[in-house]
Amino acid sequence: MNMKNIVLLIILLSTSISCKNNTQENITERRPNEKTLKLDTLYAELYDKGAFNGSVLIAEDGQIIFEKSYGLADEQTNRKLNDSTIFELASVSKQFTAMGIVQLKKDGKLSYQDDITKFVPELIDYKGITIQNLLNHTGGLPDYMELSDKNWDKFKIATNDDILNIFKQIKPNKLFEPNEKWDYSNTGYLILATIIERASGQEFGLYLKDEIFEPLDMKNTFVYRRRFEPKEIPNYANGYIYSDSLQRKILPDEIGKDFYVVYLDGIVGDGMINSNPQDLLKWDRALYKNKLINDKDRELIFSSVMTKDSSQTDYGFGWMIDSTKTYGKVASHSGGWAGYISYIERDIDNDKTIIILQNNSLPKTEIPIKNTRRILYNQEVEKPIKLDSDILKSYAGKYMRDNQKEREIAFENNKLYVVMSEDYKMELVPVSKTKFIVDGWSPEVSYTFILNEINEVEKYRVIQESQGVDKEANRIK
Repeated sequence: MNMKNIVLLIILLSTSISCKNNTQENITERRPNEKTLKLDTLYAELYDKGAFNGSVLIAEDGQIIFEKSYGLADEQTNRKLNDSTIFELASVSKQFTAMGIVQLKKDGKLSYQDDITKFVPELIDYKGITIQNLLNHTGGLPDYMELSDKNWDKFKIATNDDILNIFKQIKPNKLFEPNEKWDYSNTGYLILATIIERASGQEFGLYLKDEIFEPLDMKNTFVYRRRFEPKEIPNYANGYIYSDSLQRKILPDEIGKDFYVVYLDGIVGDGMINSNPQDLLKWDRALYKNKLINDKDRELIFSSVMTKDSSQTDYGFGWMIDSTKTYGKVASHSGGWAGYISYIERDIDNDKTIIILQNNSLPKTEIPIKNTRRILYNQEVEKPIKLDSDILKSYAGKYMRDNQKEREIAFENNKLYVVMSEDYKMELVPVSKTKFIVDGWSPEVSYTFILNEINEVEKYRVIQESQGVDKEANRIK
C-alpha cells in the first residue's frame, strides 16, 4: 500500500503549542521558540491553500516542541480536529504487526526463520518463504489487492482468511524467489497478522492490545475496521478523498461497496491500526527503552537487510531505514488508505520525532516531511517552484528503463507523477525547470529530465545518491 510527500502566515497568539513537562519550572518555558514558529508557519500555509488537514506532533529528546491540529474531523458536522483525535494509520500499522512477531519470538512461539507454511498451511505452494522474509519484504509473493480485484466478490468484505483461500485456489506465481529481491508487500504483512493469531491463539487486535498497547498506556490505539465491524468511536477523524465527478470531498463509501477500500476493509496486518499523535509519541519513547525489546531486537528492527546480490533493502521490521550525514540514522514509515495519510519518523541518532496524521487525501494534499526536518535541524526551508503546465505536460509519457521495462510519467491535476502501479503513484515536486524530487521520499530520490538541442525531452535520470542509484530511462512516446 503503500509507500508518499513541502511556509508563511502571521502566527496567532492562540497557537496551541505544547512543550509538555511535569515540572513547574518547565511549564513557564512554553513560549514559542523559533522552530515552533517556523513549523506553524509551514503547516498553516499548507492548510490555508487546502494542502493540509490533520494533526502534527514534533518532539526533540522526547519533549514536544510543536503540537497542533488543522481542519475538520467531520465535514458534515464541522467537528474540528484536536490533539487527541484518532486517525487510521494505514501502512504505519506495519511496525506494530512486526512488533507482535518480535514479542512472539521472545516468548518462544515462533522463529524468524520458520517457514510460513508452519502456521499458514494454505500457502503450501509457497514453501521456502520465512517469517523474516515477510518482515523485510523479501518474500516474493504477489499483491493481494490485484488478486482480489480479479477473484473476489466485491460486494462482500474480505478477511485475511478469504485472501489466503484465494492464494490456495488460484496459486499465482511468485514474483521472485525468497531474498532474491526487495518488493514492498502488503501481502506479507497480511500473512504476518494471521501468523500472530495462530501462534498466539488470540485475535490480532486483542493480541496487540495485551502485548503492546496496554503495556505502553496507548489508550487510544486499537485495530478498527469501520465497515467490517462498525462502532461509535469518540473523537474519530473521517477519511476523505476527492471525487472528480462530484467535484467535492467524499467519504470513500460514497463510491460504492465495490470500491477496493470498502471490500478490503476486513484485512488486518498491513493496515487498520488506529491511533493519535500522543499515543504514537509513547510508542516512539518505548522503542528507546527495554520494556518491549532489548538491544538485539532493536538492532534487527532498525537495520536494513541485504538481498542475495548484496543490495541493501533499506527496510527493517516495519520501518524504512536511512543513514545520512546530516540527520544520522532515520527510521520512518508512511501510509495512505481510504482518505488517510500518515507518517512517522524517528531520527534515532539525534532523538527527534515527527508524527503527521492527515484525514484528507486530495490532489492538493502535501506531506511536508523534508521542510519539517529542515526546520528541526536549523536549515533554510526549501520552497517548491511553480512550473507552467505546458512544461509539466512535456515531461509526461512512457520511458524505457535499462531493464527493458516501461515506466510512465503522468500529468494529472497540474502535477507530475511517477506511476509505480495501477493503484500507486509518487508525486514529483519541481525544484528547478528540469529537476524534481519524489515528494516525501527518504532517502531522497530525484528525477532530472534531459532535453535535446531543440528542447525535446529525450530521457530522464533518476538518482538516489545515498544508495548509489543513478539510472536513465529513454523517452519512447
